[in-house]
Amino acid sequence: MAPKITVIGTGYLGATHAAAMAELGFEVLGLDVVPEKIEMLGRGDIPMYEPGLSELLRRHVPGIPGSTGRLRFTMDWAEVAAFGDVHFICVNTPQKHGEYACDMSYVDAAVESLAVHLDRPCLVVGKSTVPVGSADRLAARIAELAPAGADAELAWNPEFLREGFAVQDTLHPDRIVVGVRSEAAEATLREVYASPIAENSPFVVTDFATAELVKTSANSFLATKISFINAMAEVCEASGGDVVKLAEAIGHDDRIGKKFLRAGIGFGGGCLPKDIRAFMARAGELGADQALTFLREVDSINMRRRGHMVELARDALGGALLGRRIGVLGASFKPDSDDVRDSPALNVAGQLHLQGAQVTVYDPKGNDNARRIFPTLGYADSAAEAVRGADVVLHLTEWAEFRDLDPAALGEEVATRHILDGRNALDPDVWRKAGWTYRALGRPTL
Repeated sequence: MAPKITVIGTGYLGATHAAAMAELGFEVLGLDVVPEKIEMLGRGDIPMYEPGLSELLRRHVPGIPGSTGRLRFTMDWAEVAAFGDVHFICVNTPQKHGEYACDMSYVDAAVESLAVHLDRPCLVVGKSTVPVGSADRLAARIAELAPAGADAELAWNPEFLREGFAVQDTLHPDRIVVGVRSEAAEATLREVYASPIAENSPFVVTDFATAELVKTSANSFLATKISFINAMAEVCEASGGDVVKLAEAIGHDDRIGKKFLRAGIGFGGGCLPKDIRAFMARAGELGADQALTFLREVDSINMRRRGHMVELARDALGGALLGRRIGVLGASFKPDSDDVRDSPALNVAGQLHLQGAQVTVYDPKGNDNARRIFPTLGYADSAAEAVRGADVVLHLTEWAEFRDLDPAALGEEVATRHILDGRNALDPDVWRKAGWTYRALGRPTL
């Protein structure tokens, strides 16, 4: 009989994983400690924007016509323990306030709340991104607290979700990594992931430490690649080079590849920035801090891009921001997401506002979340409204909607046809032919 699955934590990761497990045919029970979230998910609604997730959820939540009824939600730890054979820990691990280190309090609380109810054989599977060494400590804690003792085993199975592609990444992962201590744990996870394994998703079996390191190592590599091309953009601006052509040329080298080589205002979101900082902090605790000192410069380059965009806007306005009108296209940290956590776009808009500019922002999905973080900015319901009367327009999140804008029509709304492309995603020739002054990071000016 197929194992029954529980998912502890129903945020971005947990809600996606729960719905995907139900889609793969398992009976699933999700748990959260926030009543409003449980009520929303129980109706088939999600508290965030993620393409395809709402439809996936509604296919399996009871009470919706045509639903399989395989996915329910609860706040009861005892019910979860009694129901599940495999318990996935999917809670958040934010950056500690005022520190680089990871805040493990949510993971620790979830493990302890669950463990005291585990009175029969089961597998607890960590998916949260944690500092290396955490799994050893948590396994010992489960063995200490669980009535089932050693029969309540731990495994680690890091997540690799990309916002905007989370459903696809869960149902059709490019790899599955499991850190296990027994053949039984490996066999259980092979059963859970039988469908993607049958589709030839690689299944990589490791020890705990390696499994924990995979996610932070991958994110550190991607962050380094992004900051590398942004550093080259700085050199291009100083020398008159074109970073887009540079990226194209080096991207043809298959040892380097083309992905993540678009220069711009840098990375953000809830993963890359906090993950590389937590990685540095943990390396310091282990006495290996020198191994990751390069990540400090990666982080520094990334943050510097935001300030540089503010200075480009100031230059475009003749050196003064006070009272000038700026239209900002984008608030989320990336397209196809409403996530504004550590968003470069929202950070730039906020800096401009704090320095005296009148800033109006439009994002196809992120306006509400941005307004909660930065309520003093202006917000618009369309790109045309955001740029109306603007002295300069900033393109800061590469939504397809913005790439498809008609520059001639948009030009009728602005006071001055001047656009700064913070993502190098627009076609300069098209905008210039429509009478715009176009400038982008790392590209020659005309």
